[in-house]
Amino acid sequence: MKPNFSLRLRVFNLNCWGIPYLSKHRADRVKRLGDFLNRESFDLALLEEVWSEQDFQYLRQKLLPAYPAAHYFRSGIIGSGLCVFSKHPIQEFTQHVFTLNGYPYMIHHGDWFCGKAVGLLVLHLGGLVLNAYVTHLHAEYNRQKDIYLAHRVAQAWELAQFIHHTSKKADVVLLCGDLNLHPKDLGCRLLKEWTGLHDAFLETRDFKGPEEGCTMVPENCYVNQQELEQFPLGIRIDYVLYKAVSGLYISCKTLRTTTGHEPHSGSPLSDHEALMATLCVRHSPPQHNPSPTHERSPLISVLREAWAELDQGMAQGRRWATIAGYVIGLGLLLLALLCALAAGGEIKEVAVLLWTPSVGLVLGAGAFYLFHVQEAKGLCRARAELQHVLGRAREAQDLGPESQPALLLGQQEGDRAEEQ
Repeated sequence: MKPNFSLRLRVFNLNCWGIPYLSKHRADRVKRLGDFLNRESFDLALLEEVWSEQDFQYLRQKLLPAYPAAHYFRSGIIGSGLCVFSKHPIQEFTQHVFTLNGYPYMIHHGDWFCGKAVGLLVLHLGGLVLNAYVTHLHAEYNRQKDIYLAHRVAQAWELAQFIHHTSKKADVVLLCGDLNLHPKDLGCRLLKEWTGLHDAFLETRDFKGPEEGCTMVPENCYVNQQELEQFPLGIRIDYVLYKAVSGLYISCKTLRTTTGHEPHSGSPLSDHEALMATLCVRHSPPQHNPSPTHERSPLISVLREAWAELDQGMAQGRRWATIAGYVIGLGLLLLALLCALAAGGEIKEVAVLLWTPSVGLVLGAGAFYLFHVQEAKGLCRARAELQHVLGRAREAQDLGPESQPALLLGQQEGDRAEEQ
């Protein structure tokens, strides 16, 4: 690589709020989004909540001259809602569907039916390998009583692990998406600590947008104002995160967001604000890093928090499974009693009438039991992974500062050296 090597990358990210039949002015907003992307000509456009494949196909045709490469990530019953448009050829792509994604009986929330996932693109740019990830985590419907917190923490951990294990050959890593996490939330801190990703909003010196980088603001006419009652300035839940391997330096030169309206037409493109980042990658000569101190790494603290949250969620899942098991047992006893009454001819009509709801009760409780057993096992798996990483982190702390970078920061230089 030449000492004066540099690469400029313009990235666009937006949660499009494209729910068929429910999202207001969806067709018009999709059309204006296509016009905007054609005008701006980004290197990469990463979108979430494009729930209609027809919308994706419309955008693909409209953006084909400027963005010849595109992909729609399919999963779940409704779909992941994730898609990407690229000015550069896509070398590889894959995706990972999160193990836990809400509850099927919470139909009014709908996350379980969507198949929330993380999509990965591999691009070759100027001799560099870029891994670009796009994702959308489970929504937060009630911050005070968040029944999905354990699921969202588990998703953040799966996302971090997926990035950690798939980016070992990458020179640059980019993650964009709607994390449904505030900057100081446990899942966000866990993701950043384990992957070593940098937050474009915190790193850039040239930001233009709403105060505190909020991506859902009260000025947006599509935002549910009740959701922002506790946050008068808005909330920041959409992110552009990045990092580069040793020998390269990446920085966010500029970061722009819309401010409740699209710059050209004035109407919002979505209930979320769009993120537009200009990233610069250049060669960085080897630098001597000062030895870390013996202070406890923030990673250990956040791993403990995540372990405790997953443990609590796992216990809750097992409790619900136990309750469902008791209901199944009672339902089976009731069915046996009804069979005996019907066979004996006593109150036969009543037994027949109660038979159908009793069968429904057993089947419903059975489905409830199976789901929560699966939930407990998924949380148990994530907790076991966290337990292992936490043990390694404690080893690093006990061994001294020389061992901490390799064991704690999740960096990939050692992995890359082994592969080469």
